[in-house]
Amino acid sequence: MPRRAPLRVDPIAEARRQWVAHGWSDAAGGMSAVTSVIRAQQLMLARIDQALRPFDLTFARFEMLRLLAFTREGRIPMSSATARLQLHATSVTHTVGRLARDGLVTREAHPRDGRAMMIVLTDAGATLVERATTALNEVFSDIGLTEDDTAQLVGVLARFRRDAGDFAESAPVPEPL
Repeated sequence: MPRRAPLRVDPIAEARRQWVAHGWSDAAGGMSAVTSVIRAQQLMLARIDQALRPFDLTFARFEMLRLLAFTREGRIPMSSATARLQLHATSVTHTVGRLARDGLVTREAHPRDGRAMMIVLTDAGATLVERATTALNEVFSDIGLTEDDTAQLVGVLARFRRDAGDFAESAPVPEPL
């Protein structure tokens, strides 16, 4: 994907200026924050998509494979995957369907709940997710921010997510002996 020349003016700063000029000063900061986060997500996803393209994976499909690979037995109930990935059940069903068509996962009946479905990582899926993780870690190793900026950004966004009800504050995990 060819990179275009940088814009001569920051469009978000210009939008903020326009917000203030139109009498919406009280909302200008929030508008700037929201559009900055959305634009940063677009930039990061473009790099992720580029890294995952050789593996024919989207980030959603990668996340599902990686979640399965993190489990002890390479299997997880569909409802647990939905909760852990914080996605709508329909999105998980669609993602699993695509992965199953590609032979990267299978679906099995839950051993104790006849209404539930298990997602199971195949050998092909396990091999692919390890290769894709190596490629993606090159992106994650250098996202374009210093370590301090990265830590500060993650902290600010974690507080925002917690305060929005995304997760509850958990007890600290003890250090291993």
